[in-house]
Amino acid sequence: MKAVAAYNLPMISFRNFALRRGERLLLADVDLALHAGYRVGVVGRNGAGKSSLFAALLGEVEPDKGDLDLPGKARIASVAQETPHLPDPALDYVMSGDTQLHAAVRAEREAMAREDWEAVAEAHQRLAEINGYDGDARAGRLLHGLGFAADTHDKAVADFSGGWRVRLNVARALMMPSDLLLLDEPTNHLDLDAVVWLEDWLRRYDGTLLVISHDREFLDNVTTHILHLHDGRAKLYAGNYTAFERQRAEHLRQQQIAFEKEQAERAHLQKFIDRFKAKASKARQAQSRMKRLEKLTGTEAVRAERALHIDFPEPARMPNSLLTLRHVDAGYGADAKILGDVGFALEAGDRIGLLGPNGAGKSTLVKTLVGDLAVMAGERIAHPDLVIGYFAQHTVESLLEGTSPIDHLKAISPDTPTQEFRNFLGRWQFPGDRAFEVIDNFSGGEKARLALALIAWRKPNVLLLDEPTNHLDLEMREALAEALSDFDGAIVMVSHDRHLIGLVCDEFWRVHDGQVQAFNGDLDDYAAWLRARPAETGKAEAAAKTPAEKPVETVKPATKPAVKPAKVNPHKLKEAEARVERLSVQLAECEAALADPAVYSDAEKVAALGREQMQLREALEAAEEALLVLYG
Repeated sequence: MKAVAAYNLPMISFRNFALRRGERLLLADVDLALHAGYRVGVVGRNGAGKSSLFAALLGEVEPDKGDLDLPGKARIASVAQETPHLPDPALDYVMSGDTQLHAAVRAEREAMAREDWEAVAEAHQRLAEINGYDGDARAGRLLHGLGFAADTHDKAVADFSGGWRVRLNVARALMMPSDLLLLDEPTNHLDLDAVVWLEDWLRRYDGTLLVISHDREFLDNVTTHILHLHDGRAKLYAGNYTAFERQRAEHLRQQQIAFEKEQAERAHLQKFIDRFKAKASKARQAQSRMKRLEKLTGTEAVRAERALHIDFPEPARMPNSLLTLRHVDAGYGADAKILGDVGFALEAGDRIGLLGPNGAGKSTLVKTLVGDLAVMAGERIAHPDLVIGYFAQHTVESLLEGTSPIDHLKAISPDTPTQEFRNFLGRWQFPGDRAFEVIDNFSGGEKARLALALIAWRKPNVLLLDEPTNHLDLEMREALAEALSDFDGAIVMVSHDRHLIGLVCDEFWRVHDGQVQAFNGDLDDYAAWLRARPAETGKAEAAAKTPAEKPVETVKPATKPAVKPAKVNPHKLKEAEARVERLSVQLAECEAALADPAVYSDAEKVAALGREQMQLREALEAAEEALLVLYG
């Protein structure tokens, strides 16, 4: 990898860059520059070369041709793929991401143990030079933001499960002072609370960010640019993922995508929108649903280009009252009760999203609904015609090695003709001989698609989906959203993908502190509520003093006054409303400018509009939260 010395040059430059993995050419003829401060989402189909591009940036693989230039002194941080079984406390492991700080802290500890006061003084001087006295606090804030309770900060790294170790690696990467930060699927093992926190952290990051993610809401909220890898080429787009889709749609129209195919996709999208307009039962949720659907309008050409379309067959029977929990205690034994006195009724057409941090009991609730967990107290009442389609986080791993998709279907329906299996699997993008291939060489996304196909084959009238998108790329997630929109049965979903859960679900329930309660609001309200919560102290005494929450009736900041609120100043209220309106108009004008094909002849103007869009979105979000506070 060639290095350049001057920081006034682009942060990253590709010149006639080509990258090969084995015999396969991943990228060719790449010429582009990424400037300091860009927050770039790297997107493309599975196998397009996203992770290999990161490996090239880290110097782990050499370009097959051309140059990849980085400033010689650039500090690069990335998330480690493996976490060693260390006895080190989690806090120390995270702090070790800042190597200078960690070395100074370790030198101080060792000098104190030896009672070498001169060495102690030197270590103190070094800590002062690098502003290292807040190191523990910085590491603690990262752990807290990523969902680690205060009493786990001293727990040994080796004692954490795999998902939590991934979070430790993310925290360690964020701890490292860096000019370039590389994140590969950072949200895969995070709950929604941690994803919202990570978005806020990344928006404040002042270096250059490259992030691989299949979570379009995350990309929309974080990125200033999108780098699209497709058919061996890489193209940089200004703006977030929604802006990228609109720009790409225009480019594809200019290439004369077949008119009939586009019209068919428009009709499908309109059906998608009309269905959800009819289903949304509350004004606030209907408005939130339409805001997300607006992101899809104008993208018909991109969607028509996508070959992936799936569907869930119509259920054989659809009783009205499907599944009910009455006064249920749920958990894993007398000493491991997770949820108490749960009341939950699932009827035909219900679409429920479960919210709450990892460990709160969302998966426990789903397993109880499935019947995998017997209730500890209370009643689980299932209709005789209930047919459950259950996708759990372990479902992909439970597929049988050494067998084909056809073999899996034959195990379910041994008397069905093979041709019927082939027809069905073709609709799930396993055409021809792919239906007979051994799944051992399938990608994670292909296995997840097969697992969903096996669920669809049973024609369920209830879908219980626990993180169904972890292995899916963006195209498959879009196809899944459309398929679920056409599904006539009931749905309960746990997912950190807000685009999917926001489109599919009509109502939300919050799982917390051993309770399951309705959340009267949409995902935007939930994100605002998370940000408005007072910072947690991490002390058990503080937690003990916090009264149990009551069901939410209106979404307000958590810091409510104990006394009757003062009368709102009408002038301040009018100014706040005017600011929201003004910013909304400015954002609409900016996005309209980005949607104009003529603007893309001026790269500098496109970049400026992209930056303006991000600034206006952040300003509008802050203005809306300030207005909510005034409304009280």
